[in-house]
Amino acid sequence: MQGVIDFGTDAFGGAWPTVWALARIIAIVVPLLVLVAYLTLWERKLIGWMHVRLGPNRVGYGGLLQPWADAVKLIFKEVIAPTQADKPLYFLAPMLVMMPALAAWAVIPFGPGVVLSDINAGLLFVMAVTSVGVYGVIIAGWASNSKYSFLGALRASAQMVSYELAMGFVLVTVLLVAGTLNMTGIVNGQNTGFFADRGFNILSWNWLPLAPLFVIYVVSAVAETNRHPFDVVEGESEIVAGHMVEYSGMSFAIFFLAEYANMILLSTLATILFLGGWAAPVDLEKLLGVSFPAWINALSAWFWLIAKAFFVVSMFIWFRASFPRYRYDQIMRLGWKVFIPITLVWLVVIAVWMQTPWNIWQSSVGSRQSAVASQSADALAAGRRLPTAD
Repeated sequence: MQGVIDFGTDAFGGAWPTVWALARIIAIVVPLLVLVAYLTLWERKLIGWMHVRLGPNRVGYGGLLQPWADAVKLIFKEVIAPTQADKPLYFLAPMLVMMPALAAWAVIPFGPGVVLSDINAGLLFVMAVTSVGVYGVIIAGWASNSKYSFLGALRASAQMVSYELAMGFVLVTVLLVAGTLNMTGIVNGQNTGFFADRGFNILSWNWLPLAPLFVIYVVSAVAETNRHPFDVVEGESEIVAGHMVEYSGMSFAIFFLAEYANMILLSTLATILFLGGWAAPVDLEKLLGVSFPAWINALSAWFWLIAKAFFVVSMFIWFRASFPRYRYDQIMRLGWKVFIPITLVWLVVIAVWMQTPWNIWQSSVGSRQSAVASQSADALAAGRRLPTAD
């Protein structure tokens, strides 16, 4: 990596930092968009298998080129805007929905030290950026100048805000036990402690002590993305396609892609916050006392992060194939009268638990603080300055 940086500095001079940042952004966004495209294929395949059907199997070997055929079709479809629509806002809305789903990846770590921007307030950044998406939904409904679009936008925005509150309290609890907003620090904190020191990482991850909150997070993520069984925004028998009813061609496709991009983002966040990030469920090096080459450890980190995120995103699809749609009043009651009270109570329980002698997170927080202190000392010795710990 240092060789790449040295070569870039020699080749581009003062413009290298900008070029290097753009190259890393492209290296994240392009694979992500490909994953979004193939998530649509995986959804159709998985639901087909659950329904004893084949799913797409005609375009390419086993249907592998189906996403590209869909993309070409949508690109060449005519984009029609309503005559009385507010044109600037009408075309801005899809961008406001899609951009937060991509911008949040700036702080998502893919492995130890593999992150675009390893800022201390990473979790806060994700919460702030992803909450902007609701503005795109509201603007899409209002700018379309259609009663169906506007009613769909109201329903979608109310649902998104309601479940953002429950999800926010879940993230506050994770912050409480991790002692940091840094995403890498949250992962490292889950892989320290009694069980992790003996190689059983899976028993140290947050999913176990925070199991009710993990369930609430997953269900809230489904509701936040307006996925089935919470997709009342697109009830064909009621308000057709909701806030997207007046969109066509690529402007509609961007809404569609944003939904799947958010599914991948929230699944990856669930992996980082509750499932130990890139760590293997069982650390063979600690358990067996052996050591593996660095390249195997690097590949293992990528494999486990992708495998866990794939498992969570497949749950979104599983829910769609299994559950009937809720009524709108049932959805709102679940968010306000069930999830928010449970998350508040569990937040207090965890806070009290951490003040008792049975605090199971004490070692991980202490380890993180020691690591930050050691890193700061090394930075001072090297004559450079690091951001302070949270």
